Amino acid sequence: MPETRPDPDALLAQLRSDEARALRGKLRIYFGASAGVGKTWAMLSAARREREAGRDVLIGVVETHGRSETAALLAGLDTLPLRELPYRGRTLAEFDLDAALARRPAVLLVDELAHTNAPGSRHAKRWQDVQELLAAGIEVWSALNVQHLESLNGTVGAITGVRVHETVPDTVLDEADEVVLVDVTPDELTARLAAGKVYLPQQAERAAQNFFRKGNLIALREIALRRTAEHVEDDVRGWRVEQSGPGGNGQGGAALQAWNTSGAILACVGPHEGAAQTVRTAARLAGQLNVRWHAAYVETPRLQRLDAAQRDRILAVLKLAEELGAATAVLTGADVAEQLSEQARRLNCATLVIGRAEPVRGWRRWWGASAVPLARALAQRAPALDILEVGRADSARRLSQATLVATQADDDERAQSRWPGYAWAAATSIALTLLCTPLTGVLELTNIVMLFLLGVVGVAMRFGRGPSALAAMLNVAAFDYFFVAPRLSFAVSDVQYLLTFAVMLGVGLLVGQLTAGLRFAAGVSTSRERRARSLFELTRELSAALESTQVVALGAAAVQAHFGGHARVLVTDAADQLVPPADPPPGFDAQVADWAFRHGQPAGLATATLAAQPWHYVPLRAPMRVRGVLALCPARPRWLLIPEQAQQLDTLARQIAIALERVHYVEVAQRAVVEMESERLRNALLGAISHDVRTPLTALIALAESLQTLPPEEHGEAARAIVTQAHALHALVSNLLDMARLESGVAGGAVNLRRDWQSVEEVVGAAIRAARPALRGMTVQTAWDPELPLVEFDAVLIERVLVNLLENAAKYGAAPIEVGARAEPAALVLTVRDHGPGLPAALHGREQTLFDKFTRGEAESATPGVGLGLAICRAVVSAHGGEISAANARDGGAEFTVTLPRREPPEPAEAQL
Repeated sequence: MPETRPDPDALLAQLRSDEARALRGKLRIYFGASAGVGKTWAMLSAARREREAGRDVLIGVVETHGRSETAALLAGLDTLPLRELPYRGRTLAEFDLDAALARRPAVLLVDELAHTNAPGSRHAKRWQDVQELLAAGIEVWSALNVQHLESLNGTVGAITGVRVHETVPDTVLDEADEVVLVDVTPDELTARLAAGKVYLPQQAERAAQNFFRKGNLIALREIALRRTAEHVEDDVRGWRVEQSGPGGNGQGGAALQAWNTSGAILACVGPHEGAAQTVRTAARLAGQLNVRWHAAYVETPRLQRLDAAQRDRILAVLKLAEELGAATAVLTGADVAEQLSEQARRLNCATLVIGRAEPVRGWRRWWGASAVPLARALAQRAPALDILEVGRADSARRLSQATLVATQADDDERAQSRWPGYAWAAATSIALTLLCTPLTGVLELTNIVMLFLLGVVGVAMRFGRGPSALAAMLNVAAFDYFFVAPRLSFAVSDVQYLLTFAVMLGVGLLVGQLTAGLRFAAGVSTSRERRARSLFELTRELSAALESTQVVALGAAAVQAHFGGHARVLVTDAADQLVPPADPPPGFDAQVADWAFRHGQPAGLATATLAAQPWHYVPLRAPMRVRGVLALCPARPRWLLIPEQAQQLDTLARQIAIALERVHYVEVAQRAVVEMESERLRNALLGAISHDVRTPLTALIALAESLQTLPPEEHGEAARAIVTQAHALHALVSNLLDMARLESGVAGGAVNLRRDWQSVEEVVGAAIRAARPALRGMTVQTAWDPELPLVEFDAVLIERVLVNLLENAAKYGAAPIEVGARAEPAALVLTVRDHGPGLPAALHGREQTLFDKFTRGEAESATPGVGLGLAICRAVVSAHGGEISAANARDGGAEFTVTLPRREPPEPAEAQL
C-alpha cells in the first residue's frame, strides 16, 4: 500500500483554522419555532447550572416579556447594567457592548439576537454586537426564532401572514458552535398562550387569532426542525472533514466517502418586486446543498433607464445577497439570457435560480405574445443547466435613508439631463425643415427624406434612444406637412406616400435603436476602461514609490480621482497604532477608522457597522497584516453599493496595502544593508587599528627584552621609553573603550552621567596634568574669568574631552596652546586653541566631519592615531546637551569650542546636600 503523506498547504491551513477558532469565542444559539417555546427559560436554566459549576456567567441583556417563571431565574445571576440612549425625547435602554468587552466574562447571555439597536449605537443590529464579542474571545449565548432568519423571512411571512422586519443573516446561525433546539408541540404552546405564559392577556388573545394558529405553529415547527437538522448535518460534515485529515484519510486509515454536490448556484436578480425572494431561495438552496452561490444582475439598455426606486431595489437585493454569502456581479449587455448563461459557464454553476415572470394581462398578451420567456431563452442557450423558478412574494428591500437621498439626487440629475435631448430633437427637426424648405424645387423628395434620416442618426448618437424616437416622429410629421402635396396639410393626395411615411418612421426608429445600443456598449466599455486605467495608473505610480508618504499621497489621489469626494490613507506609527490625519476633514471619525483597523473589517457608509457615518473606512490588508485604513467620502455614495465599484475600491485598497508593505520591507532591507556595511567597516577599522596597537606592543616587548642586556646606566632611559609606549597604548585602548561605551549609550539611552557642581578651574588643571605626556613640554596658557561660577557636569567625562582636545592640539598644532573658559547667561564656553597650520583647506565648510568616528584631518599622515578622540568629545558633549565645533582662528591655528548648558548654582548649603 503506497504511503499517504499529508499536504503541507492543507496542514498549514488546518493549523491556522484551529488557531483562529481557539482565539474566537463560542456562540450557542437557543433556536425555536416561535415565541413562547421556552428559549430564554432554557438559556437561563443552563446559565444557572454553569454558575453553580463555578463559571463566570454574566447577563448582558434578557427579555422576560413579563413572564414570572423566566424572571425568577434571574435571581442570583450577575447582570450588566443597560446603557441609556436618548431618542426623540425618550430614553432607550440598550445592551452595553463596551462594558461587556471590559468585563470579559466566561459566558455572556445576550437575548433577542435579531433586535435592532437604537440609533447612535455602534452597530445597527444586536447580532453584530455578538460578532464583536466573539472576536474578543467571549463565549456568547443567545436566542432566535425561525421567522427571524433572513432566508426564511419571506416563507414564514407567506405562511403566517405576518411579516417581521428584524432579521438575522443565515451565516450567523450556520457559524454557531452550538444550536440548541427548544421545541414544544403546537397544542402545548397554545395552552401556554391561553394561560398567559407567553404574552399578556390582551396581547395573547390577538396573537391566538393571527400568528398562533395551529396550522401556522405546525408549519413553523417543521421549518425549525429542518433548519436545525441542516445545522446538525453541517456539523457531521465538518466532523468528517476533520477526521479525514490533511491527507484525506480517516483515523482508521480508510478513506471517507466524498460528498457529491450538484455544483454552484447562480441567482438571477431582476428589477421586479420578488427579486429578494429569489435571492433568499438561492441562499437556502445553497445552504442545503452546501455549495457556493452567486448573484448577478444584467443591466440592459432598457433597464439602464429605470427610475430611482427600481434601481434602489436592485442594489438592495444585491446587498442582501452579499449579506447571505453570495459573490455578486453586475453584468451589461442587450441579451439577458446570453449574459446569464455565459456567467454560469464562467463560474461553473450547475443551477440557475430565477424569479417567476409576471403574468401578461390585457392587450399585452397579444402585443407581447412573441416575446420569449427568460426560462425558455436560458434553456435554449444552456440546455445542460438546471433552471429553478421561484414563486413571487410581496416583499422588497430598501436602502438606508442616507443612500436613498443620494440616489434620489442622482436620479433627479439624470432626469434633468434627459430633457435637453428632447429639446434638441425638436430643434433639429425644425432646423431641417427650415433648411429643406428653400430646396424644395432643387432636391427630390427622396433626398429630403435622406436629410431627415440623417438628423435622426445625429440625435441618436448624441442623446440616445428616446430623443431619436421623438426626432423620427417629428421628422415624419414635418415631411408630410411641409413637403408632401397638398402642402401645409396632413392630408395625403397620393396613397403611396403612406408607405414612405412608414418606411421613414421605421428606419428612423431602427437607426435610433441601433445607435443607442452602440452608445450603451461604448458606455460600458468606457466604464471598464476607466476602472482598468485607474488600476494601471495607480500600480505604475506605486511601483516607483520609495517612501510611505509617497504611497499615502498617490493612493489617496487615485481613489479620489475615481470616486470623487475626499479620500485619506492612514498608516501606522512605530508602535503599530493608527495615526489620524493632522487636519481631519468634515465628518471624519478617527475612532471608526481605528475600529476598522483593529478589527480588519470595513465600517461606516454602506456597511453594517456604523452605517450612519458619511465616510467609508476600508482596512488596508496586505499579505502579512493590516497596514492602515483607507477612508473615503465619495461624491456618489450609491457607487459603493454597485459590486463592480465595490470591487474596484477593494482592489485599489489592496494595491495601496501591498505598496505600503513593500516600502516597509524596503526600509527593513536598507537597515540590514546599513548593518552589513557597518560590520564591514568595523572589520576594516579593526584591521587598521591593529597596526597602532601592534606598534607600541612590539616596542614594549623589545624594550623589556633589552633591559636584560643593557648596562645599568642605560636602564633609566629604557624605562622612560617603556612608559611612553605604555601611555600611548593606554590612550588608544581608552579611546576605543570610551567610544564603544558612549556610542552604546547614545543608541540605547544608557549613558550614565554623574553630574555634580564642579569648579571649572580644577577640571581644566586636571586635564592639563593628565595630557602632559602627550604635550611633550609644550606651553599651555589658560585664561578665564576669576569669578567663574560652579557648573554642573560630569567632571571625569569633561576632563576626558579636554585631554583629547589638548592631545589633538599637540599632534597637529604648535605652541603655545591656549585654554579658555567664560560663563554666558545660560552656557559655559570652553575653548582650546593652538598656533599651528590650522584645519586643512579640504575641510572648509564641513568642519563637523572632523567629529565623525575614524576621521582624521589628514588621510595620509605619519602622526599616530585612529580618529576617535574628537568623536569621543562630541559624544560626551552631546550627552550633556551641549555642542562642539571647530574653526580656524583669525590669526592662525585651529580653535575648538565646547558649549555646555548651565543654570545658576545653588546656595552653599544646598550644594553640600
